[in-house]
Amino acid sequence: MFSRNNKGSSSTVAQTPTAPAKPKAPSLISADLRIVGDLQSEGEIQVDGAVDGDIRTHSLLIGEGAHVTGEIVADNVVVHGSITGQVKARSVQLAKTSHVVGDILHEDLAIETGAFLEGHCKRMVQKKDIAEISASKTQTQTGTPTAKAATA
Repeated sequence: MFSRNNKGSSSTVAQTPTAPAKPKAPSLISADLRIVGDLQSEGEIQVDGAVDGDIRTHSLLIGEGAHVTGEIVADNVVVHGSITGQVKARSVQLAKTSHVVGDILHEDLAIETGAFLEGHCKRMVQKKDIAEISASKTQTQTGTPTAKAATA
């Protein structure tokens, strides 16, 4: 008796459309918390404490009193605190209170007056930009000999 109702209700639930995903609140590392280990998130992480380890996330906000030691890989990074290690991100913003010792690999970089940076900054080329560059080189190389042959 219960199995018939359970089967019917479970198929009804499976057929109902799912609601769109709501934006989730950021994961917070408070000022009195120290984490030793790697962090990984699909969303946003806000660090106000200390992290000794690598961080991989979509968006990262490092607060003014925060300190991160390790590699950071993210889409967006905003730094108000201290980082020791490499940063790989599409967009990096260094506030005037930031202190970064390490290399920054970026697509977009903004540095406010007063920010401390000791390391190399290197702009990464997007994959579609690489495809466009190689396509234009191929067209130029194949187009040049044809043009010479036509004029000769």
